[in-house]
Amino acid sequence: MKKEKKSINISKNDIIDIKITDVMITGEGVGKWNDIVVLVPKCAIGDELSVRIIKVKSNYLIGKIEKILVPSPDRIESDCEIFSKCGGCAFRHITYEAEKRIKQKHVEDCLKRIGGFKDLNVEEIRGVKEILNYRNKSQIPVGYNLKTKEIISGFFGVHSHNIIPCKNCKLHPTIFDEIIEEIKKWMRKFNILPYDETTHKGTIRHIYLRCSKNCSQIMVCLVVNGDKILSKNELVNSLTTKFENIKSIVANYNKDKTNVILGKKFENLYGENYIQDDLYGIKFNISPESFYQVNHDQTEILYTIAKDMLKADKNDSVLDLYCGIGTIGIFVSDTAKNVYGVEIVEKAIENAKENAKLNNVNNIKFFCGDSSNITNKKFLDKNIHAVIVDPPRKGCSDELINDLMKIQPNKIVYISCNPATLAKDLKKICESEKYKAEKIQPVDLFPRTQHVETVVQLVRKKPDTYIDITVDMDELDLTSSEAKATYDEIKDYIFDKHCVKVSSLYITQVKQKHGIIERDCYNNSKKETPNQPQCPPEKVKLIEEALRHFKMIP
Repeated sequence: MKKEKKSINISKNDIIDIKITDVMITGEGVGKWNDIVVLVPKCAIGDELSVRIIKVKSNYLIGKIEKILVPSPDRIESDCEIFSKCGGCAFRHITYEAEKRIKQKHVEDCLKRIGGFKDLNVEEIRGVKEILNYRNKSQIPVGYNLKTKEIISGFFGVHSHNIIPCKNCKLHPTIFDEIIEEIKKWMRKFNILPYDETTHKGTIRHIYLRCSKNCSQIMVCLVVNGDKILSKNELVNSLTTKFENIKSIVANYNKDKTNVILGKKFENLYGENYIQDDLYGIKFNISPESFYQVNHDQTEILYTIAKDMLKADKNDSVLDLYCGIGTIGIFVSDTAKNVYGVEIVEKAIENAKENAKLNNVNNIKFFCGDSSNITNKKFLDKNIHAVIVDPPRKGCSDELINDLMKIQPNKIVYISCNPATLAKDLKKICESEKYKAEKIQPVDLFPRTQHVETVVQLVRKKPDTYIDITVDMDELDLTSSEAKATYDEIKDYIFDKHCVKVSSLYITQVKQKHGIIERDCYNNSKKETPNQPQCPPEKVKLIEEALRHFKMIP
């Protein structure tokens, strides 16, 4: 019998009283009215509110705060005048402790609801010491206010591309705001218009800023709708005269009708086309296109956690997927035998190679390519012991997960910026029954926003313990060939004990060496003069050990 839908006897602009019992990762509070879910932005758990309904959906309501009747103990005064309009922050209205609880619960809920993990223990989130001015990167859209006839800069509003003017962002360093104002001053002086995405006219689309720790080095990148930038010498002079920490000024040309910020063409206007930062004393060159975590201090904590989970030693080869400019790979290289980094952005790979040289790291190699496709082709035969995966928000592709199952590293360390796709990928990996999640550690790199990083240690499951049993073959009436261990059993024994992979061909060669008769047509070349690779001596010893273990040779 079909369950009848409950009718919602309420209309837009009606006012209701509710209590907020939960807050989503987006900052929307959740309450109920007559057993109907009500979503209200900018709430805190425990708020008792008078709410005006602004949307009536088929099975829930959306409202906005009309009046706070009883404020939650978590609620605080926002320190930003545009918080209610801007889409950048989600939690400027609650304490940081409350924000951490919401992020912790979000990670746990995703793992349970999407991943199906009921018993996984999620470690307490690692919070920050400083919640203000922590971002080392900002991409600021520029526009024009027709009413005031002013050039404006700021951030896009919630679910829109309307620019909300902002002259004092609490997320990035205050010097960024000063540089933005200087660029707008130059635009006014030389009549350089901001870009209008509705007409596709105007010149300056975005002001893109990056800095090193403590803003000791700053990069300015102007995203330009065109093929050249006028009065660029005047811009360089005004910026470098006023801000001595500016070490790089770059123009990026993007004429496409797109929401993608950067185009493909760059022009170096001043200094180098990169700035330099360091993590735990390791130096990194960062170009405009390169991925680099936005919170310096928390990145050091994040990478330390990942390194501890990896537990690589001098016999281990490590594969670092989505490696960016080589930050994690170089950071763990001192404990590994070899590191292989893969990244699709060509300039990032150039930076990564430069960074390895800069830090005298000789046991790391970088490859430019799609991490989703390159794994099986390049690394299946390299005896990879551990893999670090740090994918974009969409997570790992099915192809990549399948390749990881073929490589079968002892450990996978998964760094995620999206708990939902993390849960989806963990479910696929663990459903193979080859891996289990040992440790899950959320880390807050983005205080006051809805984003959270999570590091997961996945460990390869060991097969059931091998047991030696003496059996009277006559009693079982088995032929000697029927009593042999399978090729897979021999491979598993060697890999589990020595973390070394051997091929069926090598096993065949060693068996033939000891006079163990092979079935016809099995692993033997049909060529009269077969040109086969010969099993290396070190692998001969391991295969012989396995054959003795399975009582196939004395």
